Amino acid sequence: MANFSSALILLFVFITSSIAVSATVFTLQNSCPYTIWPGILSGNSNTLGDGGFPLTPGASKQLTAPQGWSGRFWPRTGCSFDSSGNGNCVTGDCGGVLKCIGGGVPPTTLAEFTVGTGVSGKDFYDVSLVDGYNVEMGIKPQGGSGDCKYAGCVADVNAVCPNELRIMDPKTGTVAACKSACAAFNSPEFCCTGAHATPQTCSPTRYSAVFKNACPSAYSYAYDDATSTFTCAGANYLITFCPTRS
Repeated sequence: MANFSSALILLFVFITSSIAVSATVFTLQNSCPYTIWPGILSGNSNTLGDGGFPLTPGASKQLTAPQGWSGRFWPRTGCSFDSSGNGNCVTGDCGGVLKCIGGGVPPTTLAEFTVGTGVSGKDFYDVSLVDGYNVEMGIKPQGGSGDCKYAGCVADVNAVCPNELRIMDPKTGTVAACKSACAAFNSPEFCCTGAHATPQTCSPTRYSAVFKNACPSAYSYAYDDATSTFTCAGANYLITFCPTRS
């Protein structure tokens, strides 16, 4: 009986250890001096945070994702919703609803994740400006193993955005977001399409250089993989809007 009990204890420890690594906790923190309405799009049926919610200055919210989850987070700004969750946002709007069921309208900064499976499965993550920029954002792994580096864009790209890429806030008259060159001009050399659809034929441009110079660890155009994709195993992640500049 003693051996049987020991076996049960070992099985329990194994199961609880497996449970401990089977979920990834994302903490979304708003360090901006204004309210952010995070939008969330899941690549499978596991929708986190009902797709979106408000985060007042200084507030944070934890969301738990299962193994294999993939999706993206983005900041929405200048939003106004009624009691039914209908309304709109100046940037990042996702169909005029509080709880997103689709992606955000560019330009918006994106935090993208693919959560690994198994005890040693790697997570892949990045901050992308391929669809443009609206708010500073950072991803900080908490715990985990491997090459778990900070990823993000902590510079105010709106301040250096070329005139032809600017989106203005109609209420304040200030720059609310910075479009990608693809969104602004819809041409193959900027969108990496057609004859420019491979890494060899789609090179950085003077516009993507604006994003890359401001935020070296963020994706600046479609094939900016080498310096912009990060991996970590078994970590939780702190996603901060308007992170402190170091």
